[in-house]
Amino acid sequence: MNVFENKPWLGSYASGVPSTITEPTETLSDMIEMSAHHFRENVALDFFGATTTYAQLGEQISRVANGLLRLGVKPGDRVALVLPNCPQHVVAFYAALRLGAVVVEHNPLYTERELRHQFEDHGATLAIVWDKVYQTVSDFPADMGLRTVVAVDLTDAMPLSKRFLLRLPVAKARESRDALTAGPLRKGALTWRSLVDSRKLRHNHPRPQITDTAVLQYTSGTTGTPKGAILSHFNLRANALQGEAWVPGLHRGEEVFYAVLPMFHAYGLTLCLTYAMATGARLVLFPKFDEKLLLDAARRTPPTFMPAVPPIYDRLMRAAEKKNVSLRSIRFAISGAMSLPVSIVERWEKATGGLLVEGYGVTEASPIAVGNPMGPTRRPGTVGVPFPSTEIRVIDPADPTVDRGIEEEGELLIRGPQVFSGYWDQPSETAKVLLEGGWLRTGDIVRVSADGFITVVDRIKELIITGGFNVSPSEVEAALLSHPDVADAAAVGLPSANGGEDVVAVVVLAEGTSLDVEALRTHCRTRLSAYKVPRRIVQVDELPRSLIGKVLRREVRNGLTEQ
Repeated sequence: MNVFENKPWLGSYASGVPSTITEPTETLSDMIEMSAHHFRENVALDFFGATTTYAQLGEQISRVANGLLRLGVKPGDRVALVLPNCPQHVVAFYAALRLGAVVVEHNPLYTERELRHQFEDHGATLAIVWDKVYQTVSDFPADMGLRTVVAVDLTDAMPLSKRFLLRLPVAKARESRDALTAGPLRKGALTWRSLVDSRKLRHNHPRPQITDTAVLQYTSGTTGTPKGAILSHFNLRANALQGEAWVPGLHRGEEVFYAVLPMFHAYGLTLCLTYAMATGARLVLFPKFDEKLLLDAARRTPPTFMPAVPPIYDRLMRAAEKKNVSLRSIRFAISGAMSLPVSIVERWEKATGGLLVEGYGVTEASPIAVGNPMGPTRRPGTVGVPFPSTEIRVIDPADPTVDRGIEEEGELLIRGPQVFSGYWDQPSETAKVLLEGGWLRTGDIVRVSADGFITVVDRIKELIITGGFNVSPSEVEAALLSHPDVADAAAVGLPSANGGEDVVAVVVLAEGTSLDVEALRTHCRTRLSAYKVPRRIVQVDELPRSLIGKVLRREVRNGLTEQ
């Protein structure tokens, strides 16, 4: 029996938050067109001070959509985006969706190996990429099906003065220039400008349906193997509506969202690409988190709404205090992807006068399913209560037919309009997480209070969550084992001082070798993104293994915490 079916958490909702949302009937394409119409003169995008109004955004989306159509993009085609946060990312996302194509988001800092694995899986026919990774993607083998690669120069979207500064050969500009620009492209390379210069798409061009797939979002899920979560227009639009309903006092057409979270991540995608755009907000875009960039922007355009992760809140507060920059404009802040220390909540709310609440989600739920109320009933130390139109169960992880009760630990199940339909081309993996009745297994062990507040206590999955990103231990171990000095390896996550986890590795060295931590870390950097490289590497004589030879990572973790 599901003891939570009567939704005891509804009494803790902030005033004005409904128990259910009206399920969407419009696609994400319809949504952005409505925003372009209703908020046409409002600033939609702000990039280093260069602004784009909603009317201009709508026109650019139409032109790029027509450019993609001329390049052969059809409904159902996968269009890969390999971009940091920038105006071109927003335009490309909605332009591809307007044609009924499926957007596949990628981390532009991935290694060639990581990107190639995902491209082989989804089979995109066209990619729109940051010019720094153009060479990598355009060199993929022809038999992968990728026909066209479009290069994007981020500096084209900056103010003229900023573009000029970045291109000056002076020492103070060199670091910024190198971070944002690439070398010359190969002759004949297709550039973003060729898409923007297209004519507008015919208004009566066939439109996507709300049940169509909008995004493939790669996640390590509950098994550690990267898979493409299939998210429909309905899933993503519903989650944005749930988020909007969750924040009473949100002023449509007036908010200033800071897009610090990468939009290629499910959290940043929903909070910035869909939620902010749906509400007519001004979206201030940052290609990466940098305290100075944020404080410079805050002096120019103070933020009112800031989704982020605990380390960002901590670093921003310290920098603002040091530089004497006020953060009092920020009324709402939502933290996710890792545990939010109560101490950061207390400091943030004192510094801003606004609210900082923790939420919980998984990529397979678009991603948000649970949040602390935006009001006096919030409960720091918990991840909050289920969103409107969201149901939960707590089950015995070993037997999904057995429900757990109040304050009993068990695996969290979620059901709601934001829950995905499955993994791309992986029916067996889908069957493992989607149970009868539409219940999604999260792989997280929780405890739920009598009034519905959820505390995450453990994970069935052994993923490491660092900086808001999932890291597969197996991937880290494979990188270490490819070094000739390493005979055996295990990777685990240990608590970080700023919340979340650090990647820590334990290695058994080959006979006759000695531990060189920096050499192993340098080796890993050639195979892994920076956030996956172990922060610490510890030598041991042997690894604990089960009777069938599986490394017992929990014992490895326990051994490290006891040191």
